[in-house]
Amino acid sequence: MALLESIIIPLGTKMPSFELKDPLGKTYKSSDLYEQDKGRGLLIGFMCNHCPYAKAVWPRFIRLAKYAQGMRINTVAINPNINPEFPEDSAPEMKKKIKEWGIDFPYLVDESQEVAKAFRAQCTPDIYLFNNQQELIYHGRIDDNWQDESKITREELKEALNNHAAGLPVDKKQRPAMGCSIKWKT
Repeated sequence: MALLESIIIPLGTKMPSFELKDPLGKTYKSSDLYEQDKGRGLLIGFMCNHCPYAKAVWPRFIRLAKYAQGMRINTVAINPNINPEFPEDSAPEMKKKIKEWGIDFPYLVDESQEVAKAFRAQCTPDIYLFNNQQELIYHGRIDDNWQDESKITREELKEALNNHAAGLPVDKKQRPAMGCSIKWKT
């Protein structure tokens, strides 16, 4: 497990478009994820099943997705760790986790890892929030304590969601997410 931080990507960067399938084979286009409910934006998490950092924050990410939905911000998770050396991140295992963890938003398979590369994702989790103009407004951690939810003192992603939904500026000082490196195919 190699610990990495997300890289700095300039706020205002346009979201790369993508088309991916979920583990059941249903295709999702980024433009369709945006257009649902004529929403305010899109929350994207590059996640996986096995990384301890991702596993620790999955429950928070799922709760924040429900919270964001109430603000007309859709959510999608993308698994870039489709690598034969990591079978616990395979599509069949994703199906199990969708059911086990109660994921009620698309959890997509980035088989080629091209989407993760286009986003310049580095780790799992790697979190992005785009406004309805498909401009990056938040790229950072979920909160200030990935290990122990009871010790969280600042929920940066929730603050960004709240400010965006209220039409207020999102704090430009953003701390990177950290997690296991993406398991790039060689």
